[in-house]
Amino acid sequence: MTKYNAQNFRDASRAYSDASIFMHEAIARKAGLSSTDHKYLGLILQYESITAGEISKLTGLTTGAVTGLIDRLEKKNLLKRQFIKEDRRKVIIIPNVENSIKLLGPIFDELQQKTVSLISTFSKKEIETIERYFRAATVLMKETADHLNNNP
Repeated sequence: MTKYNAQNFRDASRAYSDASIFMHEAIARKAGLSSTDHKYLGLILQYESITAGEISKLTGLTTGAVTGLIDRLEKKNLLKRQFIKEDRRKVIIIPNVENSIKLLGPIFDELQQKTVSLISTFSKKEIETIERYFRAATVLMKETADHLNNNP
């Protein structure tokens, strides 16, 4: 069995992370969004509805930054604000899935096809290992972000 090389893993992980950031920045530019607005739209699209406070809590953004984000995405008709009749201060954010798919779908279609093709080259066991790594690494990154956001 070959010895595990931590530096090789770090190099591969860094290269993957960098490529992911560069790809998402290119996708955002192509869609006419900033890279951060693109990524936060992806987060918002995971919910049928979400409040600005929940977005702030999930992302660590200030409420002012979330308001700016919502303003920009609403202007592009990618989400809408819905006011609560009982409390007009409370706003529910409803993503416009149809417009988001129209905007981003064509960009992601080719990537999705290539990803499916790549995944098909791995065994079921390898895919399970990769999934396990991504899930565990995601927890570590969320914990790190939460720690940094809550301990300025």
